[in-house]
Amino acid sequence: MTAETFDGLARRILRRRPRLGNTRLVAVDGPSGSGKTRFANRLAAAVTTVGGVPAPVVHTDDFLDGWDDQFTFWGRLDELVLWPLRSGEPGRHLHYDWERAGFAGPWVEVPAAPVVILEGFSAARAVIRPELTFSIFVTASPRLRLSRALRRDGVGVRPHLLRWRRAENRHFAVDHTAERADLVVHGVWSRDPVVLDRR
Repeated sequence: MTAETFDGLARRILRRRPRLGNTRLVAVDGPSGSGKTRFANRLAAAVTTVGGVPAPVVHTDDFLDGWDDQFTFWGRLDELVLWPLRSGEPGRHLHYDWERAGFAGPWVEVPAAPVVILEGFSAARAVIRPELTFSIFVTASPRLRLSRALRRDGVGVRPHLLRWRRAENRHFAVDHTAERADLVVHGVWSRDPVVLDRR
């Protein structure tokens, strides 16, 4: 186990070749409440600073059609974002409004940037691995993850969240996501260096 800065990680990513058309697709995966979104946003800022071009962050949660679409949203993501990026074209998508239980505008544009970060549960699933330039698995203790998720989304989601967590645990066990990741990051940090396991 060692530590690395976000800028250092950004340089490692930029040294690797694109695998999704001319885009370096970086997956930030992990269980709910682990800190994926915060990590992805900080990494995007570092890639933008180091590379000189903005690195958009695409959130898998924006493609979910409610709690029951935990695994089956991928076709929507592929059609609207990944397929255009393969061809060097920009993607775009609506985002899911959890309060209204439906997709809503405005459209979110995803440029065919040198680096695009795909953040969220199952972002590094087996089907996309051949096209990933880099994959990161963010983890934290179950207790911390649960408290973070309930603080963020409210205690009313607890039954849905517990069902979600059981399904994500089964997925990670079958998919071997953490074992196949380039980095496993421990999502308990306070300043710039991140604690990680190198792969």
